[in-house]
Amino acid sequence: MRIGLIGTGRIGSFHAETLSRHSAVDSLVVADADRDRAAGVAARTGAGAVAVDEMFTSGADGGVDALVIASATSAHAGLIERAARAGLPAFCEKPIALDLPGTLGALSAVESAGSVLQLGFMRRFDAGFAAARAAVREGRLGRLHTVRAITSDPAPPPAAYLPLSGGLYRDCLVHDFDMLRWVTGREVTEVYATGSDAGPAMFREAGDVDTAAVLLTLDDGTLATATATRCNGAGYDVRMELAGERDQLAVGLDDRTPLTSAEPQGPAAPPKPWPGFLERFAPAYEAELDAFLKVARGELANPCDGREALHALRIAEACEVSRRERRPVSLREIPGD
Repeated sequence: MRIGLIGTGRIGSFHAETLSRHSAVDSLVVADADRDRAAGVAARTGAGAVAVDEMFTSGADGGVDALVIASATSAHAGLIERAARAGLPAFCEKPIALDLPGTLGALSAVESAGSVLQLGFMRRFDAGFAAARAAVREGRLGRLHTVRAITSDPAPPPAAYLPLSGGLYRDCLVHDFDMLRWVTGREVTEVYATGSDAGPAMFREAGDVDTAAVLLTLDDGTLATATATRCNGAGYDVRMELAGERDQLAVGLDDRTPLTSAEPQGPAAPPKPWPGFLERFAPAYEAELDAFLKVARGELANPCDGREALHALRIAEACEVSRRERRPVSLREIPGD
């Protein structure tokens, strides 16, 4: 297969490395608004560096069999729509867009064209989350009553990123919202969200929060909490705890979890805590691209289509309304269902 990759920043570069060594990829071409950056990634991976438009041309010397989109978020929806019109299977990093109209427009283009769109919710390919999903679906925990999800970044992103990120709920907690649905098999019906901007001033200047907490009610009465922060100096911490009437299970609890027990006989601080998302989820990122190549070849059903991203975004939108208006918000209030 000839694969096109648009976007050669941090995650795009990682994807380029993965694709360049995949047995199903015969050739890889990369493109970026920063042509020097694209050329550098191409040189490191043995890929070709081309203009974005060349990804969508036909003929022996142009075009690709499938497209991976890892560009700036503002370009996602437009590139998804171009891929749909060209009949190209596309993989796109989340989000489709930072708002519901942009998301719904891109999904409409995909569905009208009958093309394939897989979204990059990589936690669906993490071994721990997959094991938790199996335990819940098989009833090993008994009736699930409580779920606690945690995402903590070790340091804030650059200040220039914040106005482009969509905010902590859409940029960060959206992964936890996707996992709540995917692991439990239930839908969120109501949220109550709050946040704090007491950390670095750049969050206040961007109208964002550096720390957030959400109480979510699922459609079977299960209660869930989801918390996130940009300021967890101990390291990168992503966990999910699931408590049932029969047993409890934790995802993300290992010898690199940046957590120290206060108990005299408890575990000490990890000698090498997770430093970031690429290290923590590297196998999952590789697995999702492997799945996409199979989807593009017609060998696998799409494991995370665009509608899945829409569901998670609607929860994030409800959280923004809840934080702003200081009230519980029903998902029925959010368009796009």
